[in-house]
Amino acid sequence: MNTVERIEIVLPGKVEPEGLELHRGPVPAPAAGQVVVAMEATGVSFAEQQMRRGRYYDQPPFPFVPGYDLVGTVLSVGEGVDRGLLGTRVAALTKTGGWASHVVLDAADVVEVPAGVSAVDAETAVVNGITAWQMLHRKARVRAGQTVLVHGANGGVGSVLVQLALAAGAHVIGTASARHHDALRALGVTPVDYRSGDVPARVRALAPRGVDAVFDHVGGEGIVGSWRLLARGGTLVSYGSAATRDDEGSGASPVLKLLGRVWLWNWLPNGRSAYFFNIWAGRAYAKDRFRARLRTDLTQVFAALRSGEITAKVAAEIPLARVGEAMRLAESGTVAGKVVLVP
Repeated sequence: MNTVERIEIVLPGKVEPEGLELHRGPVPAPAAGQVVVAMEATGVSFAEQQMRRGRYYDQPPFPFVPGYDLVGTVLSVGEGVDRGLLGTRVAALTKTGGWASHVVLDAADVVEVPAGVSAVDAETAVVNGITAWQMLHRKARVRAGQTVLVHGANGGVGSVLVQLALAAGAHVIGTASARHHDALRALGVTPVDYRSGDVPARVRALAPRGVDAVFDHVGGEGIVGSWRLLARGGTLVSYGSAATRDDEGSGASPVLKLLGRVWLWNWLPNGRSAYFFNIWAGRAYAKDRFRARLRTDLTQVFAALRSGEITAKVAAEIPLARVGEAMRLAESGTVAGKVVLVP
């Protein structure tokens, strides 16, 4: 008789993508309040790229299983969990652990995926969708008629963010390499090539009075240019430090520098505000509130995906066992959308 086994990808230390290890073992059983989810799709995000370099701000010690989010079907449930969840397609934020064929999760942390949305499409909208939704609606509070700047408009978060901003009635300027400009124009985005010339000057030419919001995943010294582009009353939302991806040393340093700048800028009497967005903010001391907010927002994102208000941007679907290839592709900077791992 064939026995189902669990496959997981382990990050053993600071390694090249080919150094990720495939381990096999038994499928786990859920404890009380838990479910076991058979993974159907998980993703490669900037977080995993940083983790393999040992530079993600609060990653666990090596070795561990990466995987920031996942979508799959509930295979088994523990004591106290509604058995109606069995066979239900769900999504979850995990931070780590998602790169596995079977994942144990607290039942309170899973969100049902609506009928008509595939696992792969849903995967593109979990961490990327939640990040985009909360930055747009909970932090910047963008309104119809405003102008926003999205850096990395062709990327995983950026591609969702520009669509949500357009759906909210905003005018969107998006930075991307030239090969993505036609696709951005087709959406209604005004593209700016981040590789040619002075980007802040080019954005200022498009929005002489400044923009109402900037969404910046780049960090580094370029964050100063993003801040200076804001109109009075505008909001800067920083949510990453891609510019420092290949740096050596502490992964905490770029984040702490960003936090320091945000703190300082918010003290300046100029009518502008800045945030460093952390999707996990509040979970440690207000877990129930965090879960309720995540469930509400992810449900909104899935509704937008189902209605066509946003469309899934899938760069590639690659089997979990070929994770090294998937990581290389995600890090290449040549793709638009999300690299998705499938069983």
